[in-house]
Amino acid sequence: MIMNDQWVWIDTPTKIRDAKENIGSSSIICVDTEYDSFRYFRDVLCLIQVKANEKTYLFDPLGSLNFFFLGKIFADPKILKIMHAGDNDIRILKRDYRFEFKNIFDTHRAASVLGCHYLSLSALISQYLGIGLKKDKKMQRSKWETRPLTQEQIHYAVADTGYLKDLYHRLDCDIARCGLQKRAAKAFDTIAAVTWSEKSFNPQGYINIKGYQSLTENQKHYLMNLYRWRFQKAKETNMARFRILSDQSMIDLAKTEACSMEMLKQTGILSPEKVNFYGQEIIDTVS
Repeated sequence: MIMNDQWVWIDTPTKIRDAKENIGSSSIICVDTEYDSFRYFRDVLCLIQVKANEKTYLFDPLGSLNFFFLGKIFADPKILKIMHAGDNDIRILKRDYRFEFKNIFDTHRAASVLGCHYLSLSALISQYLGIGLKKDKKMQRSKWETRPLTQEQIHYAVADTGYLKDLYHRLDCDIARCGLQKRAAKAFDTIAAVTWSEKSFNPQGYINIKGYQSLTENQKHYLMNLYRWRFQKAKETNMARFRILSDQSMIDLAKTEACSMEMLKQTGILSPEKVNFYGQEIIDTVS
């Protein structure tokens, strides 16, 4: 049971037409995405992988081609879509393209229904297919928005759909044998119905930052203002909050109670670049 590594990067109208014909004529397809939820406030979709008839198509959401035909396929109840822990993939695809999903089989949820203790894709492939699949966390957090992708990134992305069909057959068989079809179907329907929601602001979240208890009352107030500003700035610029200011930087700044640009520069807590970018806003916020 060897993964077929045949893949196509969709970058021309001709390739779009070929992909549409092949995927649309398939009764079973495997679907995955790569997105960056680490560096951004709002997840950025960077790649869509669809495997059909032993060929994996790689669609570039950051490119200029129109692949809205996928919406019709994802919503077609006659085509089975196999995913692994597809909740967030579906949320993002609904958010960005208004795609709807019907007839989902999620291998993560299926394994959970069966009572499996280890639910990662690599663990399930090892357990059910006897194949060792290494899933590098560093690769998962690599810069998927950078073009061109590296060969390592492409291999990683293709591998995500490579074994899903074989895994589906094994899990589906066990679900039927255990009489868990209704329970599994309900779980899959729940995944198909998920919707996107923006990160919500927790106004009391700053009190859980490590070091908060060591601050004076004035410093706690300073931290609260920084915390509120950071959230809004991250949302406004679509940057992860830690890329604006780390928790430790906020604690350190609160301890200095810096209230002018000169004081902010003298602390040395922020790089000169960050002082230039955010310094005046920080001072305005905490003053």
